[in-house]
Amino acid sequence: MATQTERVYVLPGDEIPTSLIPSHPKRPLRLGPGVRHVPPSELVPTVAGELVTDQKKNSIWVEYNGGRYVPAVGDLVICTIQRSGPEYYHASITDYSSNAILPQLAFEMATKKTRPQLHHGDLVYARVCLANRHMDPELECVSPTTGKADGLGPLVGGMLYDISLAMARRLLMKKSVEEGKVAVLEELGSAGLAFETAVGRNGKLWVNSESVKTVLLVGRAVKETDENKLGVEQQKKLVRKLIKEMS
Repeated sequence: MATQTERVYVLPGDEIPTSLIPSHPKRPLRLGPGVRHVPPSELVPTVAGELVTDQKKNSIWVEYNGGRYVPAVGDLVICTIQRSGPEYYHASITDYSSNAILPQLAFEMATKKTRPQLHHGDLVYARVCLANRHMDPELECVSPTTGKADGLGPLVGGMLYDISLAMARRLLMKKSVEEGKVAVLEELGSAGLAFETAVGRNGKLWVNSESVKTVLLVGRAVKETDENKLGVEQQKKLVRKLIKEMS
C-alpha cells in the first residue's frame, strides 16, 4: 500500500482504495477532474494519471496533462468574448467546445448603465458558476457571497499563453511552491521583475507588465517549466539564466 508521501498512479477503471479517499467530518467529498462516482459508493478514475487528494478541502482528482478541459463549478477560467447578446456575453473557454454564457450584470456593481462594454476578442477572468453536460456553462465575475470582484473581471493588455491543464492546477494551488512544486513565478518576482498574472484552469496564463520584455520572459519561463517538467531547483536555475540574458 502506498504511503501519503508516495505518488499513486491510476488507469481508467482502476479501483481506488478507501484508504486513499479523504474524509472530513463536516465537508462533503468533492470529486475533481478524472474521477467519477459509481453508485452506491465506488470512485473510479476516468483518465490515466496521478491520483491527488486535498485533505483540507476533502477533494480528490486525477492529475494528467492530456485530454480536454471540462468545466466544473468553482473553476477559475480565462475566456475570450465572442459576441454580445441583449443580456449575455458569449465567451469561449476552449477551442473545441460550445461557448459559455456570461451575464452582463455578473460584474461588481454592474447595472445596465455601468456594465462593462466588452467586444469580440476581449479577455475576461471569470468563475464557472454552472456546469452541466446538457447546458452551456455559465460564468460570473463577482462573488455570490460578498458581491465583490475578488480579482475577477476584464483583463486589459498583457499576453495570453497556453499551458497544460496540470500546470494550471499547480499554479492555482494556495501553496504553489510547497504543494505544486512551481517556484518560477516567485523566483521571477524575487529577481525584481514587476508583473501580474491570472491563471485559468482551462490551461491559460495571462501575463501583464509595463515592460514587454518582462511579459515575454515570464511567459517563456512558465512554458519552459511546464514543457520540460522542471523541478524547483531547475526552475531557479532557469530564472537566473533568463534574467542574465535579459540584462
